[in-house]
Amino acid sequence: MILPPPPPPLPGAALFLDFDGTLAPIQADPDAVVLPEGGAETLRALAAKLGGALAVLSGRDIRDLSQRIPDDLWRAGGHGLEICAPGQTPEKQPNAAPSALMDAMTLLAAGVEGARLEPKGEVLALHYRAAPDSGDVLETAMKKIIAGVDGYILQPGKMVLEAKPAHANKGLTLMRFLERQPFEGLSPVMVGDDATDEDAMAEAIAAGGHGVKIGAGETHAAYGLKSPADVWRWLEAAAQ
Repeated sequence: MILPPPPPPLPGAALFLDFDGTLAPIQADPDAVVLPEGGAETLRALAAKLGGALAVLSGRDIRDLSQRIPDDLWRAGGHGLEICAPGQTPEKQPNAAPSALMDAMTLLAAGVEGARLEPKGEVLALHYRAAPDSGDVLETAMKKIIAGVDGYILQPGKMVLEAKPAHANKGLTLMRFLERQPFEGLSPVMVGDDATDEDAMAEAIAAGGHGVKIGAGETHAAYGLKSPADVWRWLEAAAQ
């Protein structure tokens, strides 16, 4: 089903944006992903128009995210494990995943050519974009590993499998944002492309807002855009 394009985010809305796959195309090398030229200025202009109620919600570690998103915007990293207000600098040293989990995941990644383990604080991401046929094998192995780690769950994504704390959830994060200024009392709009964003879309809809799905796939959203390029055209039009 083709979803209609979303209405522009207007004052009275609280806008929540995923990063990878939404504000920037997904790439084989996560370190190479950046905002497009002029993107920072567009986000700043739109945030001002929304009274500051714009936040980027990402699975990336907050320190990594803050290198790619202007620090005068709200940022939530690790699916919400850490939040930085405008002007706030992240703590230099992140909390780490349990050492037994780290060791097991490192060994798993080393055993599959093309797989890459990315530590993101308490979240461990196993990328297999360079080994696309290994997804099922890696997921089965990760389920066994995570079953022995209290408080951790498996989060599948687009060519990535994450081991993350159960409370690292974009839906819970969105709800926490709605309890603070300048987001309180506004209608939430969540824009994202994968399963982690669907959690936040469901909460946005329950709170009287809506979701915007980027790309194909099952979704809670009533609206959709095809690609990050379409996202930027939508954001730029709203900022103007």
